[in-house]
Amino acid sequence: MMHPTSASSFADIDAHTLKQWLHDGHEIALLDVREHGQYGESHLFYAAPVPYSRLEIDIVRLAPRRDVRVVVYDNGGDDDTAARAARALVKLGYGQVHRLAGGIAQWQQDGYAAFAGVNVPSKTFGELAEEVFHTPRIGARELAERQQRGDDLIVLDGRPYAEYQKMSIPGGICCPNGELALRAHTLAKRPETTIVINCAGRTRSIIGAQTLINLGVPNPVYALENGTQGWYLEDLQLEHGARRRYDDGVAAEDLPALAGRSAQLAERHGVPFVSAATVQEWLHDSTRSTFLCDVRSAEEFAEGSLPGAQHTPGGQLVQATDQYLAVRGARIVVFDAEGVRAPVVASWLRQMGWDACVLQEGINAALTHQAPEVQTPVVSMLSDSGLASALAQGAQAVDVRPGMRYRAGHIAGAQWSIRPRLHRLALDPARAVVLLAEDVAVAAWAAEDLRALGVQDIKVNTGTPASWQAAGIAQAATPAVPADDECIDYLFFVHDRHDGNKAAARQYLAWETNLVKQIDERELAGYRFPAR
Repeated sequence: MMHPTSASSFADIDAHTLKQWLHDGHEIALLDVREHGQYGESHLFYAAPVPYSRLEIDIVRLAPRRDVRVVVYDNGGDDDTAARAARALVKLGYGQVHRLAGGIAQWQQDGYAAFAGVNVPSKTFGELAEEVFHTPRIGARELAERQQRGDDLIVLDGRPYAEYQKMSIPGGICCPNGELALRAHTLAKRPETTIVINCAGRTRSIIGAQTLINLGVPNPVYALENGTQGWYLEDLQLEHGARRRYDDGVAAEDLPALAGRSAQLAERHGVPFVSAATVQEWLHDSTRSTFLCDVRSAEEFAEGSLPGAQHTPGGQLVQATDQYLAVRGARIVVFDAEGVRAPVVASWLRQMGWDACVLQEGINAALTHQAPEVQTPVVSMLSDSGLASALAQGAQAVDVRPGMRYRAGHIAGAQWSIRPRLHRLALDPARAVVLLAEDVAVAAWAAEDLRALGVQDIKVNTGTPASWQAAGIAQAATPAVPADDECIDYLFFVHDRHDGNKAAARQYLAWETNLVKQIDERELAGYRFPAR
């Protein structure tokens, strides 16, 4: 049922209606507008994390079509974050905005499941893929013994380079999953060489290994069971700061065979190849959402891409789809430069239930497209020296950087807050306020809410603890402030497993392997694995 809300342009819907909408085949953007930590503790299966603190910054990238059906939700009870988010979306021109009545609390009271963690549909898919394909796996202890024996094997880390550098398997080489189809043969040149794919946990190990198997590589291929966490739980030493990565070059004479192999895989999974002319029509279609996704490396994307495309490295697009698009039922058009990577990515997306296809012309397509934008409110910036002067004259400092950053070090006397909780601050509206931020846009939208609360003199400083120190501004560290339950922007559940906490690592792996048991029949039916 729908219930119009007073003096607003959005409507409330109940949990049963939302559940029906999620499976009716029409486009829907289900947005969890709470902060990242709250989302990670418990959220709806298909919800995309779009925190209210970043709502206007991220929404047009995640849900570009203003006529798409949108549902927002919060905790329920006295939490009014969803109502504020709904009003903000209406103001931006979204015409079909709805709020889940009673929030996630009512959703659960009505008998529907909530899920901890992040990227849940993708991680569930990884667990299902392992069951469907019987992906071979190798345990950490066995891999370590084979390495010590000097066996002919290579470890490829399927994560992005920054993640790989944090911790990696000794000897492992960074080759993100989206690059495997194009580059694995340059790293394992002999067909006899065993290839082991790892990530931090399970999903990218499984999908990376199965990618090579699906492509028909002659090598023995295994997923490292439980990734770097499994290695750590066996009391084996991880590397930190490793710099080994794939070479950028691929011989031109290798490309036709590689592209042919990927095309065969795409055909087996019913991946359409579409022309630039067709995609151009889709991009101008006001009745359907189309996402243009460049699956190449960050370096390639930085050199130039198609107009309106977002950078979605192939492995990450499969691993964390909800970070790149929030519209269930949308079209996804993926492309690369050589026709090797994109078909593989599309083959996985289609199995995940997405309407994914490959742009035939790739990076050379002739497209004209203007990605929608939201203008960031103008704010008055303050230098570090200007900040020092303002503080000396009695300005109130409000720190809207991440809560953990505030704990580590902040300007003495500054209050920490986050956009959905600014109204809780004890501010004197007659005195100047300086917002301390890492991201000007985050501060600009927070300033809009402060103005609505009656504060008019607002400036923004984007300094760092080092630059504040250089300006002679006193600082303090408060390891317990804000308290854990106030750090709604930080997900302890994810981070603790990487901080030397074995119990957290075991809990995380148990959560991941248990996901398949938590989904219902309709969620399971959303995946489209090939008949075996």
